[in-house]
This record gives sequence, structure tokens and C-alpha cells, in this order.
Amino acid sequence: MTVKFDHQFAASADQLWAIVGTPDRVDWVPGAESCTFDGSVRSLSLPGAGDIKERILSHNNELRRIEYSCFETPAPLESHHASMEVIANENGCRLLWETTAAPIEIETFIRTSMEGCIEKLADLLSESETE
Repeated sequence: MTVKFDHQFAASADQLWAIVGTPDRVDWVPGAESCTFDGSVRSLSLPGAGDIKERILSHNNELRRIEYSCFETPAPLESHHASMEVIANENGCRLLWETTAAPIEIETFIRTSMEGCIEKLADLLSESETE
């Protein structure tokens, strides 16, 4: 199962990358209370949903691209791979976010989580415009 989002933001690519390209920044992840990052593993605390661990597979500031894989979660997870890429354009930037995971039963959870993150990103970026 693959979930893809291609979302346009009015903010600059650098503004969006400063958020999603910082592995231990989670103010854009609904429900995330805290996060630690040891250089390769990001550990998120999500009260009510449980703790998860993601391995950062690649992180490229020049390309504004990050890939990660969730390997520890309270939900039954057979496989997970996600990538995020921020692309500048004349109207701001686009976020290309793709997650492939199994089993298929977690699709709704993943889609809803990603949608919530995009909403939080939009809020954070609009707040930074008014500061």
C-alpha cells in the first residue's frame, strides 16, 4: 500500500525544509509530545498512540530530501518506507511525500496521520509569515 501527497505551500522551500528536514523537530506532527534523535534513529513519544522509532535512511539538505523507515511501533507493522522532498516553485514550494507500508490495514491510519501533518505544517508556515 502506498500513500502519496503532492501539496503546494505558499512558503519558501527553505522555510518548509527547516521544519521537515530537521529530524528531531516534531511540532508539525499531531500528538507528538517529544522526540530524540541520535544521528540515525528518531524516537517519537505519542501519548495515546505509543512510542515509535524511525531510522533516517538518507538526509540531503541540497536536494531537500529525507527518507526514513519506521521499525518500532505499537501497531502491527510489516514494512514501512517514506520519503519527503521539498521542491521550490514560483508559488512557494511543493511537498512530495510518499509512504509505502504493510499491512494494508494501516492505510487509513497512515493517510490520516499524513493529512494531519500537512495541516500542522500549513499552520506553522502561516504563523511564520505573520511574525
